[in-house]
Amino acid sequence: MSREIEDHRNFNRSGNEPFAAVLEKQLSRRNVMRGGLGLAAMSMMGFGAANALAGADAGTGVQGTSASGKKPLRLAFESLRGARLDSVVVPEGYTAQVLIPWGAGLTSDVPEWREDLEMTPEIQANAIGMHHDGMYHFPLGQGSESREFLLAINHEYIDQSALWAPRGGPTNAQEGQRPADEVRTEINAHGVAVVHVKKQADGRWRHVVDSPYNRRITNASEMDIGGPLAGSDYVKTRFSPQGTRTRGTSNNCGNGYTPWGTYLACEENWPGYFVRNAQRRRDDDRLGIASGRGRYGWETAAGDASEHRDEFARFDTTPTAADATGDYRNEARTYGYQVEVDPYDGSRRAVKRTAMGRFRHEGCWPGKLVAGEPVVFYSGHDSRNEYIYKFVSRAAWDPADTNRSDANVDRLAIGAKYLDEGTLYAARFDADGRGEWLALTPEAVTRDGRRLHEALGLAADDQAGIIVHTCDAADLMGATPMDRPEWGTVDPTSGDVYMTLTNNSQRTAADTEPTYTHGGSDIEEPGVGYGTAPVNAANPRPDNATGQVIRWRDSDDVTRFDWEVFVFGAATSDPDNLSGLTELNQFASPDGLWYDDRGNGDGILWIQTDNGYDGVADDTNDQVLAVVPNGLQAGDARSVLNETNQQHLKRFAVGPNGCEVTGIFATPDKTALFINIQHPGNWPASEDATRQAAGKVRPRASTVVIQKLDGGQVGV
Repeated sequence: MSREIEDHRNFNRSGNEPFAAVLEKQLSRRNVMRGGLGLAAMSMMGFGAANALAGADAGTGVQGTSASGKKPLRLAFESLRGARLDSVVVPEGYTAQVLIPWGAGLTSDVPEWREDLEMTPEIQANAIGMHHDGMYHFPLGQGSESREFLLAINHEYIDQSALWAPRGGPTNAQEGQRPADEVRTEINAHGVAVVHVKKQADGRWRHVVDSPYNRRITNASEMDIGGPLAGSDYVKTRFSPQGTRTRGTSNNCGNGYTPWGTYLACEENWPGYFVRNAQRRRDDDRLGIASGRGRYGWETAAGDASEHRDEFARFDTTPTAADATGDYRNEARTYGYQVEVDPYDGSRRAVKRTAMGRFRHEGCWPGKLVAGEPVVFYSGHDSRNEYIYKFVSRAAWDPADTNRSDANVDRLAIGAKYLDEGTLYAARFDADGRGEWLALTPEAVTRDGRRLHEALGLAADDQAGIIVHTCDAADLMGATPMDRPEWGTVDPTSGDVYMTLTNNSQRTAADTEPTYTHGGSDIEEPGVGYGTAPVNAANPRPDNATGQVIRWRDSDDVTRFDWEVFVFGAATSDPDNLSGLTELNQFASPDGLWYDDRGNGDGILWIQTDNGYDGVADDTNDQVLAVVPNGLQAGDARSVLNETNQQHLKRFAVGPNGCEVTGIFATPDKTALFINIQHPGNWPASEDATRQAAGKVRPRASTVVIQKLDGGQVGV
């Protein structure tokens, strides 16, 4: 989630012990174990402690080899100093190219970009959307995977000032009726783009205008509803009285991909687009749907003479008819899901995979694939004191379904096989470095001994109701409230899962009485949820402004896992710089994350930031850091990266002023690293991402391709 649109309200009223309290206990245990008891601390973890003892380099915890006969992977660039420039900064010997900025045409009838270009609904529907975020690549034919592919990319939200710059800003942004065509344009600036991109002979990248693969999926596109909610009363609307379809996807932040060749666009801060002014329901308040006016006031355009099929009215979910088939009371219940897109087939509607839970999805990352075992996906709910989830498919993985880019394959049918039936779990983190996945099923037993369906007031077989109330279900089962879980990533060899906990300014010390919330207001009644939550073992710092990265490994028992802190964010001047960060790698608010598998059990973990913490922001803009995690072990230290080995964490790139750095992957041959620059202040000045503007430019979010001048692999 971009800090530009953070919702600072706390909607979790559960009173569950938060991760910060768990983490404080865990750190206290580690402190006790220091000085001769480090082996006991290491034995708690499932991260190859025995290997660390057998082959670790003294003082660093790095194993001597990462695979038999293979030298360990090393980062071969000098860590950058912090920068605060209107440009992208990369190491010496690298280039950075701007690719597909906002407004770039997918079809030849889109006008060439100019500073005073005024967007229309038609232009924006056929051009790259605003605020690039998560993305992934899909090959076009064997042998060219690293030179030509389809790029699927999220467009999270909009900057109205930049969008409407030629007319001095949006009309009636804060009050009054919004013009219909402005709203249509803004709706079309959201969603997903599928873009055909190709590397040229000169090493530069271009998108292929008028490619039959090019496609925009906007917040007006028709979609199917899959999984438990398909056809249920929960999602019946005037648009779809049968409850099988909906329109649009919005606020797609982090992303995912499937092993059968489809893209997952994850709906995050979607509640802000809807309003409900009467007959509010439990899930409206739990997820943060407002009364009054939506984020951009789209619902105010309802009733315009040009309105088609309630295109604006649907954003007001206040009941107005005798039942749900006559109004849009359920429209918001068709949002909050993982959205599966077939990038190869523009004739197919995207599908909302409801079995994977309804919340503010930050992303969705596949676990380690094993033939004959279920497919696993991990996701975080990016909000203060919310949860981490895991979905386990009912169907076992069939390797014949791998990367099905064939022209005549129904990839969405494969997706239905794995994603429409399965078990959704929420995570509980314990202070001893272990954890448990808590099943969110009707018959699950809550903390107070009731069946989950009874506790939620649902019928015994109502899995759809469990999904609608995913967050309440996790509350009742005793999941651990986290410090804003954002992106995750998985080492495909070990199965280790990494996830960023970006920050939480609403924590208190362990011996401090928490405040509680109800409907967003502090009250004295205990037990209705945290306004400021005490720390725990996995979130050990009160007023955690800098965040951390954690990792865990599931056990053979699908419900158990072991966990540890990989690295704590901090400024060098902070008294709680728990990982010993220096001027060359200090960071705060970790956000984007990607494990770049380099084979033979080695890989690079890339960390991106969305920082608003002055202690770091005074020194550097948002950034990309890199570390080779193989062989690094926590031992009895407070985090895997610590005073003895944190030199392995290096700053690789720095973004321009005002931006967030997000969205990341490398081509299969590892010669090009793709990242996204979101909401820059005065950038880009040209196709050269490292060039600063001579004056003011109309800012455009863009994808940036980083390559070595010598054509070698990035990072090494």
